[in-house]
Amino acid sequence: MSVALSDYDYDLPRELIAQRPLERRGDSRMMVLDRDAQTIEHRRFRELKRLLHPGDLLVLNDTRVLPARRFSDDGTVEFLLLERLGPRQWKCLVKPGRKMLLGASAKIDDVILQVEQITADGERIVVLDEDVDLYAGGSMPLPPYIGRASDEEDKTRYQTVFAQTPGAVAAPTAGLHFTPEILSEIPHTFITLHVGTGTFLPVRSRNLAEHRMHAERFSISAEAAAKVNDASRIVAVGTTTVRTLESAKRASGKILAQEGLTDIFIYPPFRFQVVDLLLTNFHLPRSTLLMLVSAFVGGKFLLRAYREAIRKRYRFYSYGDCMLIL
Repeated sequence: MSVALSDYDYDLPRELIAQRPLERRGDSRMMVLDRDAQTIEHRRFRELKRLLHPGDLLVLNDTRVLPARRFSDDGTVEFLLLERLGPRQWKCLVKPGRKMLLGASAKIDDVILQVEQITADGERIVVLDEDVDLYAGGSMPLPPYIGRASDEEDKTRYQTVFAQTPGAVAAPTAGLHFTPEILSEIPHTFITLHVGTGTFLPVRSRNLAEHRMHAERFSISAEAAAKVNDASRIVAVGTTTVRTLESAKRASGKILAQEGLTDIFIYPPFRFQVVDLLLTNFHLPRSTLLMLVSAFVGGKFLLRAYREAIRKRYRFYSYGDCMLIL
């Protein structure tokens, strides 16, 4: 595929956008793509172990989603809390933006938030009149294509069973299919990348080379690095894991324990040096996530697979089904 934005588009019937998770995580459908044979199979996620080889290592993102959605006391402004910058200072997104221009204020639990700065990306830096933890009363930040408010079920289901390190404002959704039982049967390790809104922002440049990703914080422990370096094949669970591992590669071919920021943007013809297999959900048209998967599998094959998924009525996006790319 080219670097033209229009090459990463497809039409999806709205009824295929999953609004709720399945009753049991492991019951998700799993489309299996073989890159060498250019074949498509239809399996269930609980069959994952049968498709792997001895020496394969799953690498999963153990970030934990923060309860980052809040509303003003009068219900007119929605806040997505991105980061606590200091005792009384927060970075957030607001909706509608016209209500929170520079100097404007709103209240959450009777605490005043005033806009101190508006960044080039439209984020608001707000200062509070007292030091409180806004996450304490927050709800899960479901993506906009889930057309409902989050509820009690989402507190556990929009979170992986292995979520450990708080910091994300969106779930690493490929990990949502795992149960403790399924995970216990497959060799694995964890890295951390705190998923931010930049991963999901639309690409507006017609030429992909002009798009810039927001930086996201990641961490790879010494134990995880050693396991990755010793594995026969690396099975990345999700695009966030891919971005972390490919950001951390060294000329020696080894992964080092490290912490840092990555703004890597993966699109064709990117050359993967760490990841051998990829487990991923189905992604939005024209998204950076779709572009990453296109680089891994080949754009024409991927779009053929998406057409097949639509024909077979797969469930799409965060609470949807998944694909394993061999």
